This record gives sequence, structure tokens and C-alpha cells, in this order.
Amino acid sequence: MVQKKNRKVQGKKLKDISRRDFIKTAGTGVVAAGLGANIIIPGRVRAGRKKLKILQWSHFVSPFDKWFDNTYVKEWGKKNGTEVIVDHISYAKLKYRAVSEIRAQEGHDLFMFVDPPPAFEGHVIDHRDIYRECEKKYGKAIPLAIKSTYNPTTEKHFGFCDSYSPDPINYRKDLWDGAGFYPNTWEDVRVGGAKIKHKYGIPVGIGLSKDIDSNMAMRAIMYSYGASVQDEEGNVVINSKQALEAVKFVRALFKEAMTPEVLNWDSASNNSFMLDGEGSLVVNAISINRTAEREKEYAEISKKIWLAKAPAGPVRRMGLEHIVSVYVIWKFAKNIEGAKKFLVDYIGNSRRSFLAGEFYNFPCFPDTVPELKELIAKDPKANPPDKYKVLEDVLDWTTNVGYPGYANAAIDEIFGTGLITTMFKKAATGELTPEDAIKQAEAKCKDIFAVWKKRGLV
Repeated sequence: MVQKKNRKVQGKKLKDISRRDFIKTAGTGVVAAGLGANIIIPGRVRAGRKKLKILQWSHFVSPFDKWFDNTYVKEWGKKNGTEVIVDHISYAKLKYRAVSEIRAQEGHDLFMFVDPPPAFEGHVIDHRDIYRECEKKYGKAIPLAIKSTYNPTTEKHFGFCDSYSPDPINYRKDLWDGAGFYPNTWEDVRVGGAKIKHKYGIPVGIGLSKDIDSNMAMRAIMYSYGASVQDEEGNVVINSKQALEAVKFVRALFKEAMTPEVLNWDSASNNSFMLDGEGSLVVNAISINRTAEREKEYAEISKKIWLAKAPAGPVRRMGLEHIVSVYVIWKFAKNIEGAKKFLVDYIGNSRRSFLAGEFYNFPCFPDTVPELKELIAKDPKANPPDKYKVLEDVLDWTTNVGYPGYANAAIDEIFGTGLITTMFKKAATGELTPEDAIKQAEAKCKDIFAVWKKRGLV
């Protein structure tokens, strides 16, 4: 359950890793070779390696962790004669922990991130052979997975993507019906959201902070307006007419339909905003609805919160994954072969993962859940049962961080430091003009790209 107080940043937060410290740690040995394409032999784990340590986030849909820890992992461990130890931490602490393990050169065999970690490329094996094994067994991986884990400059797979979570619109159907609007386009969101705020006193809630939700939402708007941070070749192109239109739009949306509360949100804020009945619309994964369905206190609001596709902009309809599950195997892992086999076997159980996560974990190998559309079209937990049907064509409007290029190390740093959300925030609040906010972001982006190009990662 998400407590109302979580909507604002509470207490003492973790100190940011300085950019210099992050680059120094993540960049060490960035162009070192991986371990190559080692063959994965089912049932074989290197002699003496009878333990597999996994670290991953605390899932937003709590039943998933219960299934993973208490059912799947135990089954796999028994079948493979391996003691599997799973540790969970909040998603916000993952990269701090990753830096700690790299410095110590010890930790977990499998380490899961919720957004692409290309800056750590020098410290992980090449995961190419895992993709090859899975594609041989289960069919092709989706482009989103490859673009989130492959570096075309070094030709290395710096991670392995098993699943992703769509990032649709969550909206109060009663309020939007009452205002005579449906959030099909971003202009609908602005005009309809302003009308609802005026008529009912309930605002739109799209974050302008540095959290992951704000990062994804601002990129969705930018992409739908035809703008992006980089082009397909990895050149900074953020200073464009399309980006200016996107920034002006967000400024208008903030002034007309939102409140200053969104400037300091964290990743739990939009959840409680909707569950407490204080918002008309947010951009989020389905965890809001799943929490409402599970908790009795939200039974009434659950009926009112519906889903819509990512809104269309002037150029295209495009959203991002809410999170993308990327596992890495450290070069210093003690059970590399066991970790590889775990991932290959795990993909074979994608249908169970999809159901255990209550449709949160969409498969990166679609052939593993061939009846996905049928499953989400009729869910007995949902009210109405076809609430999740809107996600059936999600791959038509979902893309990766770094679009239209790959999720490279420069994009990773820009994402982690909140440069894009800061650009939108400064223009929305009037701290800078839209033009100056973009120029400032462009200069910083070019600086970051120059550093990582010098290191050979972009």
C-alpha cells in the first residue's frame, strides 16, 4: 500500500553519486573484452559452484516477489542442485549498490536494473550468447530489448532484458466523462485536464522531478512531438523546433492543469495521487490499478481508474517502457555459468512471470506468451474485466530510452542526472525561457556525450 505521505520527498535522501565519481567507477576498463560466447549446456554448472546470488528490486506488484522467491527460485535451485539466494532493494538504490559491488569486486552473480545500465559495460560479461541461446529456444527478442542492452560501438551486449512494463495513461474515467473528454492526444490531456481542474478542483499529475516516472513521461512527450536527445547515430539533436514545441506544451500543461506539487515528486507520488482520489490523470504502469484491486480501502476508486494508450502528439503516438528489466552478470561473479543458465531457463517461464506479476512483466520474447492478448482481454480481478485490453498493441507505441538510437552510456548519465526533466521544469516554472532551457540542456548533453565518446562507449 502506498501511503499518502509518500507523495512528497520525505526525510534524508541518499546523496547523489557525483558525476566524476560515477564516471570514474563505471568507466574503469570500459573497453575491456567480455568473456566471449561461452556455450550454455543445460544442467551443467562449473564444479564447486553450488550457489547463485541474485539481487533485484522490490517489485511494485508484491505478489510477483512471493512467486519468484518462494516458488520459481526454489524449483530452479532444486532442479539444478544450486542454493539460490535472492536479495531485494528499492529500485532507487540499485545503482548505488552496483557501484559498491564493482568497487569491492564481489557481490551478486545476477544483478537486475530497472533501466538500461550501459555505463557499467566494462564490468560485465558479454551477454550475446544468452540472447543467442534464448532466440534459438524461444524465438526473436523484441527490438526494445536489444536497443536497451546492446552497444553498436563496441558490439557488446552489456545486459540481458527479460521483460518490460508498459507506461500507459491512468485516468479517472468518471471525471473525464464528466468533462466530455478522453485522453487520446496530449492536447486532449491539456485541454481536458484544465477543464477538470476548473470544474472539479482535481489536477493532472505528471511529474517534473528527477524520478524515473518523470523521466519516462517527459521523454514520451518529447518523442511524440518528434524530438529526441540523440539521433540514430548518437549525435545530440535536442535543440530542435520539435523540442521547443514539446517544452512549450509542458509549460502550458503545468500552468493550466497541474499544481506545483509535481515539481518534487518521487516514484511513489503519482500512485498515491490517484489512489487517494486527488488526481485526474497520471502516466504510470498498471501497479496503480493492481494496488487498487488488491486493497479493500481502494475498492471504489478501483472502478474509476481506467487505462489509455500513451497519448499521441503532433508527430506520433509514443511512450516508453515504465521500467525495463535488465540483468547483468558481473565479470567478477563467482557463478557465471549458473547465472547464464538461470536466465535462459527463466525466459522459458515468461508466461508464469507474466501471470505472477499480474501483467506487469511483459515478455521480451513474445513467443513465450502467445496468448497474451487473450489473457489481458478478460481478467477476473479487473473492473471491468477488459480494463487491460488497451495494452494489446503496446509494442506499436512503446520504445526505449535513447530512441531513436540505443541506450548508450551518455544517455544513461543524462537519464540518471535528470537533465531532461530539469529542462522541462525550468521552462514550466518560468526560471528559464523554453529556448534557454533547451540551450542549457543541449550544452550539458554535448559535454556528457563528449566524455563517453572519448572513452569509446558512444
